[in-house]
Amino acid sequence: MSEVERDGAWLGAEAARRLASVGSVDIASGLTADEFVRVESEFGFEFADDHRAFLAAGLPVGDTWPNWRLGKRGPLRALVELPVDGVLFDVEWNGYWGEEWARRPARMKDALRTARYRLAGVPRMVPIFGHRFLPAGSGSFGHPVLSMYRTDITCDADDLVHCIDNEFGPGPRRPSATRPTVEFWSDLLR
Repeated sequence: MSEVERDGAWLGAEAARRLASVGSVDIASGLTADEFVRVESEFGFEFADDHRAFLAAGLPVGDTWPNWRLGKRGPLRALVELPVDGVLFDVEWNGYWGEEWARRPARMKDALRTARYRLAGVPRMVPIFGHRFLPAGSGSFGHPVLSMYRTDITCDADDLVHCIDNEFGPGPRRPSATRPTVEFWSDLLR
């Protein structure tokens, strides 16, 4: 195991330990290697190392948690696509247009097609729970957690452990001190 994998595994395991210690979230057995392969193949991304370790330690279940094991595929796919679909909604209904996307086409169907093409090249965001997301990517860990609602994006936490502490821990919320650097999505931070 490389140093990066160890650090990512530690961070995910620590987040899982903290969530379990709170006792307010039901946690099923963690995802198996075969389940990770199935999910990543089906949805076209790889979990970041800390997110993978978190889900391997135990699978949180409940209304706001994606059920990677037994969840209905349609709603789960919609959750995975939520960041891109949210941007497309704002392109269509709120006049959003990415700064790097050149000139906006006059016809809406052409604008949406261009936006879809551009969004196909940005990092995939993977749901943690609710509207909290981490970037996909095996070999990466420690990314700030983003709260994403259409193009209204904020940095919710410095990393997965900080996110769990903020959302479920006994102490007060602590604002993020980290500036995310995930391509495209960080540009939308307010």
